[in-house]
Amino acid sequence: MCAQPNDLAPFWLPFTPQKSFKKKPRLLADAEGMYYTSNDGRKLLDANAGLWCVNAGHSHPKIVEAIKKQAEGLDYAPSFQLGHPIAFQAASLLCAEMPGDMDHVFFSNSGSEAVDTAMKIALAYFRAKGESSRTKFIGRQKGYHGVGFGGISVGGITPNRHVYSAALLPGIDHLPHTHSLEHNAFSRGLPEWGAHLADELENLVYLHGADNIAAVFVEPVAGSIGVLPPPQGYLERLSEICKKYGILLVMDEVITAWGRLGCASASERFGIEADIITSAKGINNGSVPMGATFVRKGIYDAFQDGPDEVIELFHGYTYSGHPLACAAAIATLDVYKDEGLFERARELESVWEDALHTLKDAPHVIDVRNIGLMGGVELDPGDREGKHEKSRAAEAFDRMFFEEDLVMRFTGNTIAASPALIVTEDEIGQIVERLRRVLEKID
Repeated sequence: MCAQPNDLAPFWLPFTPQKSFKKKPRLLADAEGMYYTSNDGRKLLDANAGLWCVNAGHSHPKIVEAIKKQAEGLDYAPSFQLGHPIAFQAASLLCAEMPGDMDHVFFSNSGSEAVDTAMKIALAYFRAKGESSRTKFIGRQKGYHGVGFGGISVGGITPNRHVYSAALLPGIDHLPHTHSLEHNAFSRGLPEWGAHLADELENLVYLHGADNIAAVFVEPVAGSIGVLPPPQGYLERLSEICKKYGILLVMDEVITAWGRLGCASASERFGIEADIITSAKGINNGSVPMGATFVRKGIYDAFQDGPDEVIELFHGYTYSGHPLACAAAIATLDVYKDEGLFERARELESVWEDALHTLKDAPHVIDVRNIGLMGGVELDPGDREGKHEKSRAAEAFDRMFFEEDLVMRFTGNTIAASPALIVTEDEIGQIVERLRRVLEKID
């Protein structure tokens, strides 16, 4: 039983060591623009846009007002056999930002659900086309596609898979990852080495048979593992192979869409014609849970040949197209356009790159990676690797919060950053300076 209303015990935090956190909690009480306010009143510079999602800055008044106004009217409406206008409006506006003929969207509540939705759509699509043997999925080592059993299965991050290995989906294989310190350390933007690794897809096609493979899932930039930009030509080669064998290419853009790379999607930036794009996070500035699975016209049309009264896809969520989430998405799109935030991200990319790479000579740094307004600083694990003591990256994360009033993220031995698109050049400088001071304190 809770001892008091604000007792820390009941909440089981995600991806967090519970005992360590609750001995020394890092609590956020308020947020505005580029800053959080901690529970003890300190102003914290948010270098991570919440969790890759608050691209327009915290508590943007136009987005807040849109949510308030919607809640005062239609607070909730189901999308099962019913509809409400704002969901259709949001769908039209969001699809208009996607590349090519990607003109339909299925709404969910998170990136994890968007990925599982994409897997279901891919299987059902080939079944509708009379190619029901296409049931296998190809993911990638070090890939992250959420925490549903589908996303974990097609994902390739070992700790996420280890405990659940007995219940992961069958019929899934993985491409090799492209991370190589030997060849690509301290690359600026896209690494030169590694495009040839896309050709491993040909080997998997030879192994499994093209007529058995439904889709390839890939993050344009692997974010959750520590910001791994794709090698030059890598995504283009994957796209070519998928087209050659009629395999769907699913671009998991939960992190990379909505301005993070200076465009509405990474697919647009790299000129890739994906078949399905998954999205969440920046789609409505992280203000209300929302995920989206965008599909090209040919995929949607394949479901429309049956009788009018038959459900085409047996799938959905209670909160698909939630009115508040849709209102927030529409307002967020307006903010992105009115304030020119995608253009701003492109303008700041070189400033961000130059600033991050000044850390090349900082203590323990063995790699710096960047693209768009994403960055990863990888640290030498030293003699802490494989032990239960706090890693250098975890120590840096802790010190940043308590000693430098800075919020960043760490994963493994990498410190990751993704500031909101409203970040200033001065704030970029502060982020890097504060991180350097922390690194200089770590053994």
